[in-house]
Amino acid sequence: MTEFVVRLADERGKVQEQTHAAATADELRARFTQVGYHVYSVKPKGLLGGSDSRKKKVKLDTFLIFNQQFLTLIKAGLPILGSLDLLARRQKVLNFRAQLEDVAQRVKTGESISTAFEAQGGFPVVYTTTLLAGERSGNLEEVLQRFVDFQRVSLTFRKKLLASLIYPTLLIVMVIALLIFLISFVVPQFAGLYEQLGTQLPSMTVGLLAIGRDAQTYGLYVLALVALLIFLFVRWAKTEAGATMIDRVRIATPVLGNVWLKYQVGLFSRTLSTLLTGGLPLVPSLETAAKAIDSKQIGLAVYRSVETVREGKGLSASLAATKVFPELAIEMIEVGESTGALPQMLNSVAEFFEEDVQTNLTAAMSLIEPLILVGMGVVVVLILIALYLPIISLNPTGAGG
Repeated sequence: MTEFVVRLADERGKVQEQTHAAATADELRARFTQVGYHVYSVKPKGLLGGSDSRKKKVKLDTFLIFNQQFLTLIKAGLPILGSLDLLARRQKVLNFRAQLEDVAQRVKTGESISTAFEAQGGFPVVYTTTLLAGERSGNLEEVLQRFVDFQRVSLTFRKKLLASLIYPTLLIVMVIALLIFLISFVVPQFAGLYEQLGTQLPSMTVGLLAIGRDAQTYGLYVLALVALLIFLFVRWAKTEAGATMIDRVRIATPVLGNVWLKYQVGLFSRTLSTLLTGGLPLVPSLETAAKAIDSKQIGLAVYRSVETVREGKGLSASLAATKVFPELAIEMIEVGESTGALPQMLNSVAEFFEEDVQTNLTAAMSLIEPLILVGMGVVVVLILIALYLPIISLNPTGAGG
């Protein structure tokens, strides 16, 4: 007997993981299916967390193109299995091709397409849940179209955000590079000059020359230490405690913290709207949307709201109780609930906050960019003053007196 981890959903849509022993995965799957559960996946316990290459995430651009082509083929009347085989053969990304080939093989042996994609481990949970909703409703084409629309909007918005951050990032890199050049190469040249002159130097110049001398002596060690610290920080950031702490600090950051919060609320609203429109019940939709959020704090808040929703409270009241979501989002969701148009109102929430994020981020960058330039100018001027002050102070009177 082998131990398997079973991921399943009951008749109310509650998703859970359980560990059971069975001879084969198919036997365990059949056992739960017969009693009314929907089985997402059955995996040997010892293989979980392995380094299977199929676990690698697919780039969003590549995944969007695949889904657009997949949807086009299905609309043209091609069977799902034939569409998967065709797209797998034409896929240039080797890792993604292997995943698609495995999906096609699983579908060929009788697995549902949602289960086959979910078994790969590298696809968004929103996608596999959307496919599940399409299978249950018998309208895979429609829900797939909604996901493609959702992914296209999300990808476009993300690209806009990244584009707005490119220039400030380049400025910061230039500032750091300039400081390294001045301290490591320019300052030591002046140190040699002043040693030959043998004159008394101002404390400001002495301090700068000492920094330059230390940079040449210990610079490589400092770079190695910084690289090690960055590596350890990245490893720590991937842990649950690290990710939670970083997210808490990020949300508490003035100006940019509010932008991050609104971005995550917009992502949550659009994801939840897509799932509800696809026909998935509210509780599993909330659980899936919580997993799609990058922010740990907001994700935990959504999970807390799931319990109160199960108890019969409205979504707006449950989210308001978490004291994390903006008041405007709560009010708009409450209107959507009272009018019976919750998915449409969630879309409106997403559009409003995405536009607000774009506006706030543009305004913040317009302030940050001049500050970086001014800061760079001040530092360069101070370095130049410290370097040239002894030369300026050299004069015949001072030399003879």
